[in-house]
Amino acid sequence: MAEKQQALVMTEVKNMEIKEVDLPAVKADEVVIETAYAGICGTDNALFNGLPGSADAVPPIILGHENSGVVKSVGADVQYLKVGDRVAVDPNIYCGKCHYCRTGRPELCENLSAVGVTRNGGLEQYFSAPERVVYKLPDEVSLREACSLEPISCAVHTMKIMDEITPYQTALIIGDGYMAKLFAQILRAYGIQNITMTGRHDDLLAQEKEQLHLNQVINTTKEKIEKSYDVVFECVGKPETQEQAVQAANPGAQVMMFGVGAPGQTFEMNTYEVFKKQLTIKGSMINPNAFEDSIALLKSGAVKIEPFQANLLRLDEVQGVLDHSTPKVGKCVVAVNPNLK
Repeated sequence: MAEKQQALVMTEVKNMEIKEVDLPAVKADEVVIETAYAGICGTDNALFNGLPGSADAVPPIILGHENSGVVKSVGADVQYLKVGDRVAVDPNIYCGKCHYCRTGRPELCENLSAVGVTRNGGLEQYFSAPERVVYKLPDEVSLREACSLEPISCAVHTMKIMDEITPYQTALIIGDGYMAKLFAQILRAYGIQNITMTGRHDDLLAQEKEQLHLNQVINTTKEKIEKSYDVVFECVGKPETQEQAVQAANPGAQVMMFGVGAPGQTFEMNTYEVFKKQLTIKGSMINPNAFEDSIALLKSGAVKIEPFQANLLRLDEVQGVLDHSTPKVGKCVVAVNPNLK
């Protein structure tokens, strides 16, 4: 009889239940990981509500794509990992065969699968993943920090697909959520020294200015964005903030539309201004080839995570966050087994 474990199963759209499920069997090229922490993000909110993430999640499914833990067992063909290794998982699994994978753009993979999206993820005691997407952690990186390597890697991928970033440039980050806080730290690590962030609450902005060493903060409920900037990161995903991003761009600027809008959402843009300013406007999809850099940023202390992981949850508290019946402000992390070190 298969060994059992506790898991938070999304049984249908907008419903989760804690169930007893089978422990995953270890496949030849995979490892089974005991989950320490699993981050909750906007993608989980979308999947819970039946919207697509990087791929579609079809219930019943166990979510959780921002995961850290300890290797419990390894398959016969696993070469680089062993039982007891502390690890984090890049959830995205590319086919390696489609047009986009073969032309160096795996983030656009036509057959993408993902841990915690198309296959069971970290909102359970044990989950499995192919060895090729599992990364051993240095001693300097805690398991709690490491569950945020996936969002860090999404920001790092964004930096990789932008044109040259140089210290003289000025940066505007629209929004002050978790990803905005990551971008503020990563921009500085990549050389930009002059960073402005927008938000909607004076107390939070004052705290963020000090914590993130920002040059300026702007409460957009009271103030307009008066200056223009060389690089603009839109981290909200609303039409009004997307419009602000284009309007706040200097001639020759890069505008990164990182915030995920609703399917079918549009915003207005003055195309003559795009022409006249010679703007580069991009989107950014997931995180290929970015985990090693992300681990280095955590290890060095250039990116700090734990001060911004505002809420530690139990499995039975997750649905309340996703359906907003128990709203929490700030990043939520599920402590599946916080005793793991």
